[in-house]
Amino acid sequence: MNLPADFVKSINLLLGTEVNTFLEALQENAPVSIRLNPFKRTRNPIEFLSQTEPVLWSQHGYYLKERPSFTFDPLFHSGYYYVQEASSMFIEHIVRQLISDSVNCLDLCAAPGGKSTSLLSSLPEGSLLVSNEIIRQRANILSETMVKFGNPNSVVTNNDPNDFAALPNFFDLILVDAPCSGEGMFRKDEVAINEWSAQNVNMCKERQKNILNDVWASLRPGGILIYSTCTYNTSENENNALWATSVLGAEFTEVEVELEWSITKSYNDKVEAYRFFPHKTKGEGLFVTVLRKNGTDESYQTTLSYKNTKKNKKHFSPFIKDISYYEGLINNSTTYDYVDLENRIIALPKKHSSTLLSLKEMLKVVSMGIELGEIKGKNFIPSHALAMSNDLNMSAFVNYELSYNEAIAFLRSEAISIPDAPKGFILLTYKKEPIGFVKNLANRANNLYPHAWRIRSGHLPQSSIFIFK
Repeated sequence: MNLPADFVKSINLLLGTEVNTFLEALQENAPVSIRLNPFKRTRNPIEFLSQTEPVLWSQHGYYLKERPSFTFDPLFHSGYYYVQEASSMFIEHIVRQLISDSVNCLDLCAAPGGKSTSLLSSLPEGSLLVSNEIIRQRANILSETMVKFGNPNSVVTNNDPNDFAALPNFFDLILVDAPCSGEGMFRKDEVAINEWSAQNVNMCKERQKNILNDVWASLRPGGILIYSTCTYNTSENENNALWATSVLGAEFTEVEVELEWSITKSYNDKVEAYRFFPHKTKGEGLFVTVLRKNGTDESYQTTLSYKNTKKNKKHFSPFIKDISYYEGLINNSTTYDYVDLENRIIALPKKHSSTLLSLKEMLKVVSMGIELGEIKGKNFIPSHALAMSNDLNMSAFVNYELSYNEAIAFLRSEAISIPDAPKGFILLTYKKEPIGFVKNLANRANNLYPHAWRIRSGHLPQSSIFIFK
């Protein structure tokens, strides 16, 4: 690994006598870890095929002995688990320790979605998560991750950080996993090494301050902001944390950690922060600090009141009156409102339906709630999001269990044949876990898997790829 000279100089100043051990760790293979989807795991408790080691600061994270070909595991595509670097799972520990009541949460820089799914795994029941990504293509990837995770209490947006100033004091918890110079990813990403420069570090530092400044007004008094980067230098980490305390008036909040986790405290006595180094902790580089906004004002608005702004608002309402068909598609159906948005039928959690519709008017929403399906003419076509939902009523459809090869063919968007199944929409499963719909026409089955999500590789790996029995 050919590291930039300026980086080696800066890490020498930071780590001192530990630097050689650190540099040796960068030459080792990065550990492989996954985090299970607790909602699907509870519904369908599939056992691990081989022994795994738990990630100590996560309730749902596990290390694998080797890296399988995740692309060719149907359970990966079903949202049964997410491939996430172990250090990043520390966000889950922070949330469990500091958040006890349902909250409005914003994951500001959320793509590709690992920390958003971690938040949904650890936030108290009834919380609402807004997962945002400024770049549209990455926002689509984020939406795919969230759809597969299957939790309805979320919305994916595609907005600039300063757009959230229109929601003053709205969020109880904000995660800013800020774009950074990526030093903590050197072991996994050669591109990060090639793109690193002292100039880029300085540019990232200023951009991170702008992001924090833009979003601070949307955090309620007394609310918490988790600031994290996957880099080592103090410019993007401790220095920015101190800037937040002096300019924004933030206060540091301590998080309890276990000694055996080998997490390193901040190198600045004035900063309460947590660092992950690969020569100490089994994971990649990470910096995290928790900032609390001054004040205890409890008069902030935690919900938004939806007001229809359509020109024909006297006659138009997105809420569906006759829900008799749609409510049979999901479990816990009485806890949802059902809306028609341009012929797409979406189930929104009642607790958040007004807020979600208001957010749709104020922000660029990519997806939200559970998209049940689309009305085309007189036909209702079930959505893939329905198949992925944790609240899917599987008994509403004929279920057809696929073999491994059939599942891979389906995930490649290939035509498959299920002649022994009845005509109509069929819910396909693999290891009893839903992976999508087909419309069976007896002689063939129309594949309804999203074409943009398909497996593009035409070959199967030579080695074993299975994680679960």
